Amino acid sequence: MEIPHNLTEFIMLGLSQQPEVQRVLFVVFLVIYLATVGGNMLIVVTVTSSPILAAPMYFFLANLSLIDTCYSSSLAPKLIADSLCQGTTISYQGCMAQLFGAHFFGGVEIILLTVMAYDRYVAICKPLRYPAIMTQPLCAGLVGVAWLGGFLHSFIQLLLVLQLPFCGPNIIDHFVCDLYPLLELACTDTYVLGLLVVANSGAICLLNFLMLAASYLVILHSLRAYSAAGRRKALSTCGAHFTVVALFFVPCILSYMRPASTLSIDKNMAVFYGILTPLLNPLIYTLRNEEVKSAARRLFIQQDLQVWGE
Repeated sequence: MEIPHNLTEFIMLGLSQQPEVQRVLFVVFLVIYLATVGGNMLIVVTVTSSPILAAPMYFFLANLSLIDTCYSSSLAPKLIADSLCQGTTISYQGCMAQLFGAHFFGGVEIILLTVMAYDRYVAICKPLRYPAIMTQPLCAGLVGVAWLGGFLHSFIQLLLVLQLPFCGPNIIDHFVCDLYPLLELACTDTYVLGLLVVANSGAICLLNFLMLAASYLVILHSLRAYSAAGRRKALSTCGAHFTVVALFFVPCILSYMRPASTLSIDKNMAVFYGILTPLLNPLIYTLRNEEVKSAARRLFIQQDLQVWGE
């Protein structure tokens, strides 16, 4: 049976309809996006070009920075462009593509953060076996699992939305095509689909967060056997990771672990975990990691020497 789609485009209301506010938002989000891409790609280049950053932790960090760049790029460019005009539209196909991209990269990041917590668990709780456990093939496989898991999560979400008939209003009170606003526009009963969204998006956020919390409880318990200096070093690394986890997972859980409905705060939370968190991740990790900062400084010095040598 063919699903009716009388709508060929959606009207996005964005964050504001006031021209003065939109101009401010354009400048703010443009600066944030450029800083996000620049900061995350700096980490990728630094890790891949520095032999001293060959540990699995930095391999995962480089992949997280790459994902953050992709995740931000699936949301920020259209938000920036839409800030220049009122009543912006997006085609049905573009809306589905944005939905898939945002949930794909978001799902990959959720799983990768859990993988990074496992890496810290092995490093702290099983330090003697760490090199034998966290081998290069295993690390590459875990990253592959994260990408595959994100794809399956997003593909399921897309299949759910493609089943919806759209034949009425086409105004989305959001700056991104997301699940709950689309469910409200569908001209059919979406109760079951809403439960499936909670089971998919909400469950992946909540279950991974619970696993992360459990791993950190085990880590904290294991740190009692460490010296004061060892505890400080371990807590510095784990503290940076847990800060990133809290910034990303808490808004995600609040957004999707609830009945299918749109709230005014949804746009603010989407800005937080979709725009601001990818910017904060490189700052949180680099400011608390001397090895990454020293490797980045050496990279800049090498580039300056090459420029002067030419």
